[in-house]
Amino acid sequence: MSNPYVNFSVSEHVGTIEFYHPSHNSLPSDLLKKLQNAILDADKDPGVKVIVLKSGGDRTFCAGASFDELKQIQTPEEGLAFFSGFANVINAMRRCSKFILVRAQGKAVGGGVGILAAADYCVATQHASIKLSELSIGIGPFVIAPAIERKIGVGALSQLSMDCKNFYSAEWCLGKGLYSECFEDVKDMDHTLEKLAKSLSSYHTDAMASMKRALWSGTEHWDNLLIERAKTSGELVLSETTKNFLNKF
Repeated sequence: MSNPYVNFSVSEHVGTIEFYHPSHNSLPSDLLKKLQNAILDADKDPGVKVIVLKSGGDRTFCAGASFDELKQIQTPEEGLAFFSGFANVINAMRRCSKFILVRAQGKAVGGGVGILAAADYCVATQHASIKLSELSIGIGPFVIAPAIERKIGVGALSQLSMDCKNFYSAEWCLGKGLYSECFEDVKDMDHTLEKLAKSLSSYHTDAMASMKRALWSGTEHWDNLLIERAKTSGELVLSETTKNFLNKF
């Protein structure tokens, strides 16, 4: 695999969305937009009853924001537009009427952790450690913080945000509630994920949609909140500190 993609397929009422980027599954703006649209398409598809979201490859789930694109941001407006991509993906997952199961085969950093947190159910391997590195480059995990806090609480979010140079293990994530289940290898993870998706695809659609609305109750203000947070990140990315950090890569 060499070319970035977002693919959407349907089999036996299970919609599978897979994204890939050769740079550790990082997410530039165009890929974020395609991912958002794939989630919206799956939500509207009457043949889909449950969604599986995963990334390609066998190592990294998602490296977060594209550093190459971050380097090119020159104005607050461009910064807002870029970070709004993550806001739009998380809000699409939140508003989707169907349960979204996320599969993490490996490490996640920054925005990738936000996608894991926005899952309705997340399965992972023991290799799926996480890191929020944003403070170390002069910004912060502002856009994804509400989703992460909702899953693991403000204390654990604070720990991840400030201890921004270290990875936290999949076991830690399981204990905090970010991961629903954790497995030694991909084979066992995929077997369990397939069974869960198959079970959910047999359940009453309206009941699942109502359950999802109940689970996400109290997040209705995120449409505005996440865009406000994207504006903050978009301004901070223009700082001399952040520019100097990014120019090292």
